This record gives sequence, structure tokens and C-alpha cells, in this order.
Amino acid sequence: MELADRIAELRELIAHHNRRYHELDDPEITDGEFDLLARELQRLEAEHPDLAGPDSPVAAVGGAPNTAFSPVVHSVRMASLDNAMDLDELRAWGERVLRGLNGVPARFVGELKIDGVAISIRYESGQYVRAATRGDGTVGEDVTANVATVLGIPEVLAAPDPSAPLLEHRQIPDLLEVRGEVYLPIATFEDLNHAAGLSGEHRFVNPRNAAAGSLRQKDAAVTARRRLQMWAYQVGEIKGAAPMTSHHESLEYLAGLGFPVNPEIRLLDDLEAVIAHCQYWQEHRHDLGYEIDGVVIKVDDLAQRELLGSTSRAPRWAIAFKFPPEERTTMLNDIQVSVGRTGRVTPFAVLEPVFVSGSTVAMATLHNEDQVRIKDVRPGDTVVVRKAGDVIPEVVGPVLALRPSDSEPWVFPTRCPCPMASTLQRPEGEANTRCVELACPFQRDQRVIYWASRQAMDIDGLGERTITQLSAASMIADPADLYSLTADQVEHLEGFARPSAEKLIAAIAESRQRPLPRLLTALGIKHLGPAAAAALSQRLGTLDRVIAADAAELAAVEGVGPVIAGSIRAWFDVSSNRAFIEKLRAAEIDFGDPERAATTAGGAANDLPQVLEGMTVVVSGTLPGYTRDGAIEAITSRGGKSPGSVSAKTDALVVGDAPGASKVAKAEQLRIPILDAAGFEKLLVRGHIPSQ
Repeated sequence: MELADRIAELRELIAHHNRRYHELDDPEITDGEFDLLARELQRLEAEHPDLAGPDSPVAAVGGAPNTAFSPVVHSVRMASLDNAMDLDELRAWGERVLRGLNGVPARFVGELKIDGVAISIRYESGQYVRAATRGDGTVGEDVTANVATVLGIPEVLAAPDPSAPLLEHRQIPDLLEVRGEVYLPIATFEDLNHAAGLSGEHRFVNPRNAAAGSLRQKDAAVTARRRLQMWAYQVGEIKGAAPMTSHHESLEYLAGLGFPVNPEIRLLDDLEAVIAHCQYWQEHRHDLGYEIDGVVIKVDDLAQRELLGSTSRAPRWAIAFKFPPEERTTMLNDIQVSVGRTGRVTPFAVLEPVFVSGSTVAMATLHNEDQVRIKDVRPGDTVVVRKAGDVIPEVVGPVLALRPSDSEPWVFPTRCPCPMASTLQRPEGEANTRCVELACPFQRDQRVIYWASRQAMDIDGLGERTITQLSAASMIADPADLYSLTADQVEHLEGFARPSAEKLIAAIAESRQRPLPRLLTALGIKHLGPAAAAALSQRLGTLDRVIAADAAELAAVEGVGPVIAGSIRAWFDVSSNRAFIEKLRAAEIDFGDPERAATTAGGAANDLPQVLEGMTVVVSGTLPGYTRDGAIEAITSRGGKSPGSVSAKTDALVVGDAPGASKVAKAEQLRIPILDAAGFEKLLVRGHIPSQ
């Protein structure tokens, strides 16, 4: 393709997608994909200025105002922001700022880049009079009645507290224009989409589209029901008030007038602090109750801003650091179902492979029958795929504008896809459909896969592919059969030779000695996870004592309770499960320590001093000398509790190698002591938190 033709194609594509996003609130591609198009056009126009022009869409701000609303001319133009797509670009911007200030140091303000809709709100003599969208930056849409319903926006400005820092001698101005971002909290968005799905109405793809669509309702009562919110982030125009010298001062002033100002805004002393701030929020973006897609960095000093000035499109004193995209669009080729170890049947999307959030995605979960119906995704659709952080990718929804005309809704199957083709059942009141045939080979294989998994018996080298081969060759029917396998049998499987076969057999044999909490977890009993398994092991000591206990005795174990207890009791009351336990006994699986059972029967958990009695200690990461279960055991054997998550009741968080970032952040937020491996050892001996 000729260069001029590619530039023309990009301009047409960008103009089209700008209109879908800004005017119709119905985008066909994700923000990340739009950014790639825009940056390609910017690069080509910069390299070939003779082919650039003033009408280029990358020089425009936002989109044209929607003609369904009256136009509003902004008294101060609402500019857009340039983007930094990585830390190198952010550093380059910071260096340009310092050069523009002739080397004079600058302080910065870091704000979260809220994924919402930019608005301008005007007050006269403290009274709310008008609100408008950004539009093309010069002319926006009059949404006064709708914005009046947004939660937190004051109808009448409050007089600032003169005793507050930076607000001395402040007063309500004669005229004030405030810039802000209207957004939809994630929980509200989910409620809105759930209600829409139940009623058969159109679902929104993401909170930003939902906020934009809600703001442009002709009936303000509809907007009010959507429960939109707003963060104020800038003074646009102000008259009749004492002058301010810094951006952070203006934000405090807005908060004093009654505007909601985001609590995560930070004053940053230099560019290195800016980099650290952006890195933090890139890692913790999902800790919030609303969506962000980056961090906005602004020069704090207003006089320095004047010196730096602006381009035709954006100020030089501000930039948006954009996070890597977590959403992409791709083709949904098919919808299939998988069968889990409990018989649960889960639909999943077979996708045209697409690179999103650091990896290539070819399949994504669709959760259950109701979610497929509510999202109304169909084979042949172009869909938005999301991979937030490191979680399993999911299909967000279809791009309806690209749906084929002959598309038909997908119908959940009535038969299991296994060779037995058993009837699928969905119990009344449940969201999940299940295959109730216990002999279903899919369920059988998944039970073995779970048994061998890291959180259960942790059999090194025994993966899903090998288990499927063993099952297909009728060499195993349940996890107990693993312990009768020989190297002679295994070496005939695809991918194995004699050394690798012997290594697998040795790993299987080693798993016989796994501690009781792992064995209980590996059984796959509904609701019984590692924490409750550890509590049962600590209190009862052996698998036989767990089997013999009635529901009341099980429920009395702290961390178990009646729901888990009832599930355990029901599982062991099934004759086929009891027969499986006897196969495990014959395979010489370690069922626990009888001596511990004897001591716990008398009420003493063990002979260790109970120095952690009444304390809750969470472990995250790998500690030297301990497995995860071993670290938990070290805590519980001394009378403490070790749940899997940090809460206000946590006394300490112990971190080893590769700890969970969300647990550390939660502990820091709650000011919970954080201990390293050495601090953990001191805690186990002394029973109190070492000084920090």
C-alpha cells in the first residue's frame, strides 16, 4: 500500500472510531487498539509533514457534539492530553518539561486517569447553572439536567472552612467553571448490566460506555437511576476569588467548596517520584471500586504552566501515562463447554488468538448459561476480550455493530460432551449446570488433575496431558490408581522415555507422605479449601478421625463452620467415596499422625507453647525452610489462625519471596505490621510482633 493511501486509510478509520466512541457511545474497538491507530498516524505525519494537514483527526480533541443536545461554547477550551505509553516516554516528557523551565526544578501532581466522561460545570454566585460535555474541546453538549442528578455534585457551593490549610481568606467566587470526570462505579455498572440482562435490554460493554450513555439520556430521570458519580480535577475559569499559585491548592479549594476530589491524588517532588507513582498504580489499578486506565501527571506550579504553554491540541505541562491495554477485540469462533471434577459444566469461548495484557489468548471463560444469555455473545461475533491483571481472560461482550445479519443466539447443550452423552441438569435455584453421571470420564480426569495439582498432592511432572493419556489407556480410573502405576507402563506414553517415566513414578511415590491438610484438600470436597483443611488437621489429627466426626464436631472446629461441615459429612457418607478412601489406605497414603489424634482428643493440640493464641497471621510468598502448608502449620500449631486474606482483624502479614502484591497493599493500607522471614521466626518463639 502506498504511504499516502495508508495515511488516508488511518484518517478515515480514526474519524470513524472517534464518532463511535464520542458521539454514539458504541465503540467497535478498544481504547488500546484506537491508540495504536492514532500513534501510527502521528508517526507517519511526523515523518512526512508534506502529507500532514490541519484536518488530521489526531490533531482534534474528542469528537463533534451530539446534535441531539443544545451546543455550549466553552469559555476556556477543554484540551485533550498527550499520552505516554511507557516509562521511557514519560521520562522524555519530564525532561522536556525541565528544559522548558530552563532547568528550574518542578513539582508534579499525580492524578488517577478515571475511565469516564469529561464534563465542565458552571456556577454563578455559588449556584449551579450549566453543565456541558467536552465535545470537540470548543463546543460541547448541554447536559445540565442530567449532570444535576450525578451523585456528589453540589447544587449550591459551600463556603470553604477558613481554618483549613491553603483556604485562608478564600470565598465563594462570582463565577466558577469546574472540570471533572463523570464515571460509573464497577459495582453499579454490574448491577446495571445484570438488570439489563434480566429485562432483555442492551448491555453496556464497560463502565465508561455506560457512563457516557447515561449522561446523554434525553430523560434526566433515567440518568438519575444510573447513579453516576464524579471526581473534580481542574479549575477551568474563575472570577471574583483570590488568586491561587498551585494546582494542589486549587484542588483543596474545590474540595472545600463541596466537590468530590479523588483521595488518591498525590503531590510528587520530582520525576523519580512520578515514575514510582505510575508504577504503583499500574500494579494496583484493580484495588479500586472504579476503573482507571492510567495516571495523569501535571506540573503543580501555575506560573510554570504559563511558561510551558500548550500545543494546538494539548498542554505541555501535563501528560497521561497510559497503562498497557487489558482489552482487545477478536473473533469468537465457537462456544464450547468443559466439565469439571464436580460435574459443573462451564461454557468457554474459542477465540481467534489475540495478544492482550502480556499474553496470547485463544480461549476465555463465559462462566455459566446465564452469563452467555445476558451478554448475548454468539459464534461469529466480534467480541471484546478482557484480561485484567493475571486473572483468567473473559469475554466482556459483543460489538453489536459488527454482528453478522444471520447470527443466532447460542443454545446451552442438554447432553454432556463426554462419550457417555449423559443428560445435563441445572438444579432449581442454581446458576450452574452439571453432569450428574459420576462415571463421566471428563469428571474423572479433572479429579485426578486436581489431586496432582500444586495446592493438593503436588505431584511434579504429572500434568493434564499425561493424565488424559493414562485415562484414555484405561490405566487409571481415580487418583488411587496412580499409586499402582509402574515405569514400564508410563514409558510407553507419548513424550516419555525410561528416565522420565522413572522420575514420574518416584514423584507419585513421594506424594504418599504429603501432610494431612494436602490430602484433605486433594479429595476435592465442595467448600473445603486449604485453610479449613489445615484447621481440621490441627484439631483432629488423622483422616479417620475426620471421617468419624459428626457434622456438629466438624462445625465446632474454628474456620470450618456448618456449611463446610455439612459438605464434608455428605461426601464421606457416599459409599463410593468411602470405597475410594479404602483404596488410598491400601496404597499406603499417609492418613495423619495417630499421636496427634490422641492428644487433640484430650483437648491439647500439641506440646508446643501456644504463644500465638488469639492472633491472626497471614502468610504471602515463599519462606525459607517452609512450604506454604508448613508455614501455616507453624502458626496454627502455636494456637494462631492463618487465613488466606488480609483484613482489619489481621495481626501481622509475613512476606517471603514473590508475595501477593494485593495482600501487601492491603496490609500497608490498614497499617498492619509486615514481617520478613527473620521476623517470622522471632514471632514463633516470642509470640509478639517484633519491633519494626
